[in-house]
Amino acid sequence: MPTSDRFRPRRLLALATDSLPARAYLGLVAVGVAAMFLAPDSPYAMAAPLLTAPLSFLPVFVPVGAGAAGGGAAGVTAAVLYGVWLLLCALANAAALGALLRRPDRRPDLAPDRAPVQTPPARPRRALLAAAVDNWPARIYVAVVAAALGTFLYAVLLSPDPGFAGIWPILAAAPLSFLAAAVSAPAEYTSPWLATLVFSAGMVLAGLVNAVLIGRLARRIGSAPTRG
Repeated sequence: MPTSDRFRPRRLLALATDSLPARAYLGLVAVGVAAMFLAPDSPYAMAAPLLTAPLSFLPVFVPVGAGAAGGGAAGVTAAVLYGVWLLLCALANAAALGALLRRPDRRPDLAPDRAPVQTPPARPRRALLAAAVDNWPARIYVAVVAAALGTFLYAVLLSPDPGFAGIWPILAAAPLSFLAAAVSAPAEYTSPWLATLVFSAGMVLAGLVNAVLIGRLARRIGSAPTRG
């Protein structure tokens, strides 16, 4: 495997801690975790899972979580696993934020005659959106969001009982998906079709933001470290 394609935990940790916004984010997550223990029955107890979304919502698919039934060793084990998972989610999100804010790496060690051929720079907006589709982690995430949104649309448009199908795209595209869902709620009183359209558009935009962050993070972790 080429060196540039290897996963580098140190680069992940560096991206999560070497910028003020990333450190501020980790501080907010720490406050949210404290709220989970100090006020478990208050709405603030959901702050940490929301701040570490969408990865923090993956445990809803497995029987491990903060609210795992039972006590004793099983309850302690579930709580510890969930706490470790929240920490990993927080580091991943902080690293994604750091990757978004960091300037492109430079290679001053290359001689002028060995420097790569310069290509015309892409438009900033197009280059930013390219991160959502030019690497496998972002592509897989986009596929997950598309499957969740497709399940919702099938349930709403073709199924006689849609139930709570909207929860799947909300979880997949969190945390911005919660804002999109709130924005689409008033449209429900005007027209169900309009509400579905606004909700779907909001999920697409929320998922696109996450995909860009995932793509930028994948680029940073897989790129060669800066020298000099």
